Amino acid sequence: MTFVDLFERAAEYDATEDAVCAALADRRSSPGNGDESDAGAEDDDLSPVDREPSPARVVVDADALAADLLVGGAAREALDALRAHSWTTLVASDALLDDAAAVVSALADADLAADWRAAVEAWREPVAHPAGDHPALASAYRGAAMQVVSLDPSLTGARTAAGLRDRLPVSVREPRAFATVFSAESLYPEVVGGTYPGPDRDPRSMIPTRSDEDQHR
Repeated sequence: MTFVDLFERAAEYDATEDAVCAALADRRSSPGNGDESDAGAEDDDLSPVDREPSPARVVVDADALAADLLVGGAAREALDALRAHSWTTLVASDALLDDAAAVVSALADADLAADWRAAVEAWREPVAHPAGDHPALASAYRGAAMQVVSLDPSLTGARTAAGLRDRLPVSVREPRAFATVFSAESLYPEVVGGTYPGPDRDPRSMIPTRSDEDQHR
C-alpha cells in the first residue's frame, strides 16, 4: 500500500485540521491512553540512541501525521519533503503512531488507519520511551531528532520553544513553517556530504528515483 493509494482513499472523508487536532486532544486527555505503550520495554531500550542529534532526524507529531493523510495541505507538503529524501529519518514511537492511528480511525475508518500505520511503520525508525511521556518530545529526545513537526500550539508557541531549547537541541514548528525552512540542499552537505543531487525518492510511492551511484557523483 503506497501513500498514493492511502491519499486517494482518505480523500473520501471531509476532515479538517481542526477536527484532527480536536480528536488528538480528546485521545490524549482521556485517562489511560498511552499508559501501556512501550511499558514492556527493557531499561536499555529506553536509553537515547547512541548518535549525535541530527537535523535530518525528524519527529512528526500525531496531529501532523493524521493531517498529512486526511487533510493534505501544509502537512503533506512538509512530509513530502521527508519522503522525497532517503537520507532523512522519520523518528516515531509506537505511542505516537497509536495516537495518529486512533485519530485516523475516529475521523475515517479502522481499515484506513491500519493500512496507513503499516505504511508508516515501514518508513519510520522506531524508538521507545517511558509510558506517560509526550510521544513527540520523547521520540525526539530518545531518537536524537532535532526537529519536531506539530499542529499543537502548546508545543509551537514561542515560550514553549524557548523552554525546550534550554533542555533539548530541538525545534518545534507547524507544518507550514517546517516546509518553509526545510532545505534539503543546505542539509545534504552536512548530513551526507558532497553536492546535493536533488530528491532521490518519489514522495508518494517511496520508490528510489536514482541509484546510489548517481546520488554521490
